[in-house]
Amino acid sequence: MQFSFHDSAINASSTSDLIPALRVKDLAFYYGSQKAIESVSMDIYQGQVTAIIGPSGCGKSTFLKALNRISELEGVVRVEGQVEFFGQDIYSRQVNLNRLRRQIGMVFQKPNPFPSSIYDNVAYGVRVFSRPNRVSLDETVESALRSAALWNEVKDNLSKSALGLSGGQQQRLCIARALAVKPKILLMDEPCSALDPIATMKIEELIDSLRHELTIAIVTHNMQQASRVSQYTAFFSTDESRIGQLVEFGATTQIFMAASQSRTRDYVQGRFG
Repeated sequence: MQFSFHDSAINASSTSDLIPALRVKDLAFYYGSQKAIESVSMDIYQGQVTAIIGPSGCGKSTFLKALNRISELEGVVRVEGQVEFFGQDIYSRQVNLNRLRRQIGMVFQKPNPFPSSIYDNVAYGVRVFSRPNRVSLDETVESALRSAALWNEVKDNLSKSALGLSGGQQQRLCIARALAVKPKILLMDEPCSALDPIATMKIEELIDSLRHELTIAIVTHNMQQASRVSQYTAFFSTDESRIGQLVEFGATTQIFMAASQSRTRDYVQGRFG
C-alpha cells in the first residue's frame, strides 16, 4: 500500500519545539465496570493535526470523547489517570463542563444540524455563552462560516433550514457551529465517513487550513486520509481481553513508513483491521 503525504503531514515539528494542548497520562476509561481503554499516555500538540487510527472496537472514539468529557452524557463512566488541557486536569471537580466543551469542541461522524435555520445553527453556542448584539452576532456567524469554507455557498440562504443542505455542507455547518464559540481544540470523530469523495476532499482541505488557527484530533478509518491530513498519528489496538490500548504514537511519516511496532506496520499496510 502506497501513501502520499501532503506538506502538512511531512512538516511535523520536533516535539521539543511543540506545546502540548492536551497531555494524557496513564488514562484508563470505564463504561460502568467495563474497561474500554487502558494506560494511554500521549500528547496532542498545539497547532498540529493528530490522527487516531486502529481497527473497530479498539477505543478510538472512546478516547476522543474522553478528551472533553462528552462521554459522560452517554451514561456512568469512570476515569483513572489524567487529561491536562494546557496544564489543567479536565477531570478535576472544579472544571466547568460547559466551558470545557466550548474550548474543546467536537464534530461527530454523522452531521447533526439542528432543525432550524443555517444562521441559528451557527449562532446557537454563541447565544448560550454570551449575549451579543445583532451586529456582533452577524459578524461571528459570517466568520465561522468563512472558516468552515461554507460562506459563499449559503450567504444568500441563511434563513433557510439547515436540513436542506447536502451531507457535506451539513458537516461543514457543524464545524462552523463548533468554530463560532472559538475553541482551542477541535475533536473530529470520523467526520468524512458518511460523505462522498468530493465532500471528503473539502473537509480535508478545511482541516489543513484550520490547523493554523487551532489544534485538531481526528479519528479516521481511512489510512490515506490520516497520511494526508495529520502531522502526528496514534495507533490503537486491542489485547487478548479486547481492551483498547495505545500501541504506538509518533510523527505520521514515521508511523506509516518506519513504525517501530510490528502491529502498527501490519495495520497501516492493510494486513489486518
